Amino acid sequence: MAIFTGAGVAIVTPFHENGEVNYEEFGRHIELQIEGGTDAIIVCGTTGEASTLTHEEHLDVIRYCVKAVNGRIPVVAGTGSNCTDTAIYLSQEAEKAGADGLLIVTPYYNKATQKGLYEHFKMVAESVKLPIILYNIPGRTGGVNILPETVVRLCTEVENIVGVKDATGNISQVAKLMALAEGRVDLYSGNDDQILPLLSLGGKGVISVLSNIAPRQTHDLCAKFFEGDVEGSRKIQLEAIELIDALFCEVNPIPVKKAMNLMGLNAGVLRRPLTEMEEPNAVRLEKAMKEFGIL
Repeated sequence: MAIFTGAGVAIVTPFHENGEVNYEEFGRHIELQIEGGTDAIIVCGTTGEASTLTHEEHLDVIRYCVKAVNGRIPVVAGTGSNCTDTAIYLSQEAEKAGADGLLIVTPYYNKATQKGLYEHFKMVAESVKLPIILYNIPGRTGGVNILPETVVRLCTEVENIVGVKDATGNISQVAKLMALAEGRVDLYSGNDDQILPLLSLGGKGVISVLSNIAPRQTHDLCAKFFEGDVEGSRKIQLEAIELIDALFCEVNPIPVKKAMNLMGLNAGVLRRPLTEMEEPNAVRLEKAMKEFGIL
């Protein structure tokens, strides 16, 4: 059984002006997501700026999220690292905190081989009992790509590796993956502009940046597809394209934090090396938000 089906939000980590985690606003964001129909919360991923959280902050954010959600929807904790031992540590602590699943990113910088990737993910999985979603995002990991054969092997041979978040943008690779998978891989889109295409290939849903500012629409895009209303799902996907493009015209999560601040959701500042959005891009983002009807 999948950890979740539908729209999971890759939730931001809000910060105070001094850079500390703003737990009051984080709790507010969690409630707005649940009220908006979000099907799962993915905490401490790329959008949550996990790479600039200390290990203590990282785990405190996961613990807070699990407590705030209180079992209403699944919480999937990002606990990946380029160091296998660190990924094991974070994963074990997230399990103790009560997370429902883990999202483990492809090791970055080291540039592991397919054998290395297999052994890394297998070692992390064997250290916990939680179900694991692999996170394949070559654009952020030095071009390292988990090949379809490796994904299928992991989901077949390691009991608690259940699926993959695919942010490759390569539809042909995803089609090959799902052809090889024969139902053994839970597929989640890692790109908001490709939610419907991946659902059509057998996907379970999306781990979404867009959902931070449009939870109901992102949920409905998935729900309509599963209800058989493909046209309704397609309409939402296409209407959101300009906004999605604006959300990724600078490095994520720069634009989505700007969007949330424009909506009064107080996502706060970014941690360096990320910087505030360039003014022309901010104007474009605001225009797209107004046209989509969320501002």
